Amino acid sequence: MAALSLICKQCNTSLKSVKEAQEHGEVTGHSQFEESTEPVLNLQCTACHKPCRTQTEKDLHTKRTGHKEFQNKTDEATAIHTEAEMQQASDAMREALKGDSAASAALTDMDVDAAQEMVSPAVNVELRQQLEDMGFSANKSTRALHFCGQESLEAAVAWLSDHADDTSLDEPLLVPKMESKKKLTPEEAAQQAEELRKRIKAKIQKEEAELERLREKERIRSGKELLEAKRKEDDLKLKRNLELRRIEKEEEARARVKIRVKLDEDRRARRRKLGLPEELTEEEKAQEAAAAAQKAEAAKKKNSFVSVKPVSVAEKIRAKLVKLKKDHPDDSTGVTVCFQTIQKYLANVYRDPSQEKFRNIRVGNPAFQQRVGAFKGSLDILELCGFKRSADGQTLSMSQEDAQPDILTTAGNELNSALNNPFFGML
Repeated sequence: MAALSLICKQCNTSLKSVKEAQEHGEVTGHSQFEESTEPVLNLQCTACHKPCRTQTEKDLHTKRTGHKEFQNKTDEATAIHTEAEMQQASDAMREALKGDSAASAALTDMDVDAAQEMVSPAVNVELRQQLEDMGFSANKSTRALHFCGQESLEAAVAWLSDHADDTSLDEPLLVPKMESKKKLTPEEAAQQAEELRKRIKAKIQKEEAELERLREKERIRSGKELLEAKRKEDDLKLKRNLELRRIEKEEEARARVKIRVKLDEDRRARRRKLGLPEELTEEEKAQEAAAAAQKAEAAKKKNSFVSVKPVSVAEKIRAKLVKLKKDHPDDSTGVTVCFQTIQKYLANVYRDPSQEKFRNIRVGNPAFQQRVGAFKGSLDILELCGFKRSADGQTLSMSQEDAQPDILTTAGNELNSALNNPFFGML
């Protein structure tokens, strides 16, 4: 039966080819290998096609990658041809050293020495003698003990039974004589293992750092996209509101024109019925103008305490809040307390503007200085809301006429946004 693998006799490691045996020998210093009819375990990952030779290697691969499905291809192992593979390795080395006459000559001498150093394998003398006593020839006994691993007499007899039809059993078995490489001391082996662990740990740390960098990059990108989406949404909302306001104004203007035309027609019809000229006389026009002026004056007095929220005031308050927040980046707690205190002052005035104590603030008060006055620009915000500074600068006061609900509401909304919106002032 053809050999399917090689076994290191010093550590019982199964190897798939001569190349792997050479690499194993370079790492461990082992030099005693023999052919085996047992195939090497081959569990191939169905996700990334990585082959795993042992169950431990399979478990480690699953732990690191999360891949759990493997295909057992152990039965697909093909026979290996030791001599042919050794010849291929020799040819590859000779091709690599082409042009270097000294190295090529040394390689040729090594090939000659290897060819000459073919010896009979060392086997258990007692077991071979027992096989010979059973009637097997010395060559058969040596071959059987060599290929069955010299496990026992029964294993050798079973091997001979399985290979009874092999015509080469009686031929002398010769194997290359391999010089043992220097074995690693326990300290050297431990040092190499420690270096390997360090390299693996460094690789894992590098991969984790790269993954964390990618996560942070994705987080920043998502944050920017969120801010940009919010800005676009606010812009669209503002445009829609402006467009609706424009349409409302146009409709209102058209309605006024229609009403004026209708009133004018009604007036003309009434004057015709009374036998009067359709057009007003100069005296009647003067009387109507005086009545309109008197009506406008009454409406002005009635609305003297009602203010229209100017967009400029809201923008100025927001700009002051943003600047105050940016001027104190290291004292976010103090800025929050400052905004809350100003909001409290404005809320008191809004609820009861008739209370004079709510409309007067002593700037020199230690509590006010600690909470509000210590932050540059805070007094400007109060002045935009209607407070006025006294001549000596020690008092902020607001008249009842200046306590305009629209301005106070606007300021309260801006302060609430500054306190609760984490992106306030970032756009």
